[in-house]
Amino acid sequence: MKPFIPEYIPAVGDIDSFLKVPHPEGKKDGLGLTLLDEPASHQSDPAVLDMRLRLASKQTNLKPITVRCIESADKEPKKVTRWIENIQKVHREKPPPTVIYSNQMPDIEQLMQVWPPEFEELLKTVPLPSADIDLTTEQYARVVCSILDVPIYDNLVESLHVLFTLYAEFKKNQHFQH
Repeated sequence: MKPFIPEYIPAVGDIDSFLKVPHPEGKKDGLGLTLLDEPASHQSDPAVLDMRLRLASKQTNLKPITVRCIESADKEPKKVTRWIENIQKVHREKPPPTVIYSNQMPDIEQLMQVWPPEFEELLKTVPLPSADIDLTTEQYARVVCSILDVPIYDNLVESLHVLFTLYAEFKKNQHFQH
């Protein structure tokens, strides 16, 4: 005998036991399967929940969102304010975008580590190549990536993405603020 383990848990909060009271007229209502069945006393807004699930999903061919309207919104300022706060919370909790590289790239934290003292001393005496050097833009990008230990593979765009991500991390790091 194989146990039934549901792929999706239809309830938010407490785990739903799948025990449903049938519709009095015998109609199929899809409660817990196609409609959210939430046993908690504080019900989630289906549109906000849908937005959260969309943000967590990697799918691109999603159906359009159904957004409910607030009847007499001018007389229900608390509902409007709650809706705005919920949407702002969804946007604040939005996961950062991820990039999948075709080759292994180092972690940004690893690239931000302190250089060996010998290299630091060498940088004081030997100037870095300036933009006036006689190189094409692609060659110059490869030189800069090499100096900063960013690997260069067939796709230079991925290396430049790592380089600019590293630059952005340094810009927002408090230790490098002037």
